[in-house]
Amino acid sequence: MPDTPHPTPQTAAQTATDFLQTRRSVPAKTLALPVPDAAALHPILTAAARVPDHGKLEPWRFLVLHQGAMPRLAALARTRAAALGLDAERTLKGAAQYDAGHLAVVVIAAPKPSDKVPQIEQILSAGAVCVSLVNAALAAGWGANWLSGWPSHDRAFVETGFGLAPHETVAGIIHIGTITTPTSDRPRPDVAALTTWANE
Repeated sequence: MPDTPHPTPQTAAQTATDFLQTRRSVPAKTLALPVPDAAALHPILTAAARVPDHGKLEPWRFLVLHQGAMPRLAALARTRAAALGLDAERTLKGAAQYDAGHLAVVVIAAPKPSDKVPQIEQILSAGAVCVSLVNAALAAGWGANWLSGWPSHDRAFVETGFGLAPHETVAGIIHIGTITTPTSDRPRPDVAALTTWANE
């Protein structure tokens, strides 16, 4: 059987461009089992980590949430909602992604002391990891969605639930799983209206 020809650089670049032009997130509530195991997730995380990190500063880290962790986090979200006096709707929304979640990767922004790299650039690097993680999961054939939710900004929740240090924050929670329903595209930004050209 003949070897499968490798794509030319032009073909590979066009394939990547086509993917980026058409990629779209999959609603987290529609994701189902199976989910990637550790061996399948490793290359996805490796791809996500290939972002500008300012000379190997690496101002972020990953926390992988397996399905077994989800009930604890859902219960913690409800406990925090009660402590904060939140209404039933916000309580439900805060716990929902954990009630329905099968696998999620928490991207934790962990800025490092630096005289050269402003903290905002380190935070932006963590955001770039979130985008790259979603795209890497989609490119590998999984569905993925970047969520946050009020619990991810509640210090008691993130420190108790995710083990964050005081200087760390949640950049995003990326849910990954099997796509169960077709997803249609949504209206996209008018790039021309958002772009200014400076010639001098």
